Amino acid sequence: MEKSRMNLPKGPDTLCFDKDEFMKEDFDVDHFVSDCRKRVQLEALRDDLELYYKLLKTAMVELINKDYADFVNLSTNLVGMDRALSQLSVPLGQLREEVLSLRSSVSEGIRAVDERMSKQEDIRKKKICVLRLIQVIRSVEKIEKILNSQHSKETSALEASSPLLTGQILERIATEFNQLQFHAVQSKGMPLLDKIRPRIAGITAMLQQSLEGLLLEGLRTSSVDVIRHCLRTYATIDKARDAEALVGQVLVKPYVDEVIVEQIADAHPSDLQLMYRKLLEFVPHHCRLLREVTGGATSRFREIAGSLEAALTDVLEDAPAGSSYCLLASHRTWSSLQRCWSDQMFLPLLVHRLWRLTLQILARYSVFVKELLLRPISNESAKDIKKPSGTGSKDPSVAQGNCEDRGSGPSETKPVVPVSSTQLVYVVADLDRLQEQLPELLETIRPKLEVIGFKNFSSISAALEDSRLSLSACVPALSDRVTQDLSESCFSHLKSALEVPRLYRRTNKEVPTTASSYVDSALKPLHQLQSGHKDKLKQAIIQQWLEGALSESTHKYYETVSDVLNSVRKMEESLKRLKQARRTAPATPAGPSGGGMSDDDKIRLQLALDVAYLGEQIEKIGLRTKDIRSFPALTELVAAAKDQATAGQP
Repeated sequence: MEKSRMNLPKGPDTLCFDKDEFMKEDFDVDHFVSDCRKRVQLEALRDDLELYYKLLKTAMVELINKDYADFVNLSTNLVGMDRALSQLSVPLGQLREEVLSLRSSVSEGIRAVDERMSKQEDIRKKKICVLRLIQVIRSVEKIEKILNSQHSKETSALEASSPLLTGQILERIATEFNQLQFHAVQSKGMPLLDKIRPRIAGITAMLQQSLEGLLLEGLRTSSVDVIRHCLRTYATIDKARDAEALVGQVLVKPYVDEVIVEQIADAHPSDLQLMYRKLLEFVPHHCRLLREVTGGATSRFREIAGSLEAALTDVLEDAPAGSSYCLLASHRTWSSLQRCWSDQMFLPLLVHRLWRLTLQILARYSVFVKELLLRPISNESAKDIKKPSGTGSKDPSVAQGNCEDRGSGPSETKPVVPVSSTQLVYVVADLDRLQEQLPELLETIRPKLEVIGFKNFSSISAALEDSRLSLSACVPALSDRVTQDLSESCFSHLKSALEVPRLYRRTNKEVPTTASSYVDSALKPLHQLQSGHKDKLKQAIIQQWLEGALSESTHKYYETVSDVLNSVRKMEESLKRLKQARRTAPATPAGPSGGGMSDDDKIRLQLALDVAYLGEQIEKIGLRTKDIRSFPALTELVAAAKDQATAGQP
């Protein structure tokens, strides 16, 4: 490092070596001498080394003389420095003692604060334990009061012969019992809790006995309300398995013992089939009430699914006013997803079913979009497509019946309902919007899952991402359909270039100065797409469709123009050969007898004007002509034709 910072004095230019060679870390004398001998003799090397040695001595003397005064004054400046240092040692020692004393005081203060904080934390914990014990005692007294009030005047309306509590009273007890259990678990090990534990056990036994009796009474009287109150109470105190065991003991076991008899099992196989059918009849006949009580969520699910299916019909209807979607099917899909996780619908115990329904809704919409790709495209607008008879029923029951009957017997062939290009545009816009709102749905679901302690949000996010990718996979095919329809609409007008020769041949028309009207007609569908859907679609999607449609139609237009020009050239060559064969012919039939432009050149010029105007319009809609397939080749083609047409003109 020190060597690299030294600056050696510069020697004469006639030296046979480089002075920087001496400063290299890998400097070697033998290598240095052998390298210099390749250029000069040893005598010359010796002379150059002696010369540079003298320069080094001179530079060293100058360096010493430059710093000599500082070396001399160094000893003078250090006089009395030891006395000053000894004078500083005393106050520095005092300062050190003061800092250590202050540090000790601060440490004692911190220890005192920590002790007080620890005592305060201990008091707070003891206070919480006391409050929990107070709450336990209050809950026990409250439940006992409710139980004792069964025989008071307030409950004289109850049946005196029945010791069972009503469903409403049981629900009140269950709510209070939950709080009692929570505080009792938190106060585990407290002496006071051990004293009141027998009272808690009595309450538990009484509640269990009352619930069992109420459930049996509800099953005996076929009372849906009583069973609903009873099952809700079982769920509140987290004793659903006790209810299942009771139903199994009271309903299932006697029926199974009655149906499955050992003598029948040893009999004919037909008796076994009869036994099996009787077992299958148990649920619809003997568990009907339980199915009605627990089937509320299923009916809500069917309601959501039926509403969605009613919108996913063959006829694509517009979304209601104010909706962020274009089609009713998309609007109903998003509203169904929101409804699944609304506060009115959400229940913690049904989270798994709500999540499954969410994925099913997204999958159903994805299938619906894929089915649209199989329909033909109609030239009519979305409003002109009439609803065919017998299709698109909005009654969920009818739709369900049709699905059940499908496949049984000969089915009539349903007419395929066409879809308009505007409707396909709406579908793409809705797909894009739905994909953007899926993260919003995830944020709605997240707090609902946190309520039940669910932590694996990555799996939920991954499942939604899979659904989003399934929806996104439909967009390219839809875009191809839209692009194809636009391309066909454009080329249906661009192929009018075939009529240009008929307009000029033997008509004596003036030399063309403007483009043909078919160019504007060809670009009209593109302008309608750009202006009519800019509020619904992203600009990037519109530009992609315009570029794709123009590339396809321009390629066909290039082939058409090329055919027209080839036809004109062949006609012109044919006329020239005819003229040579009939040398007495006064003029060419294809053009005027004077010196004006021929009909063939007018055709070439008209096509050149059409292509130039087409390029200008492409630039106006925000595209570059060089990005359009075959347009550069088309430009070169008509440019050559134009040069040929104007070559012979003054």
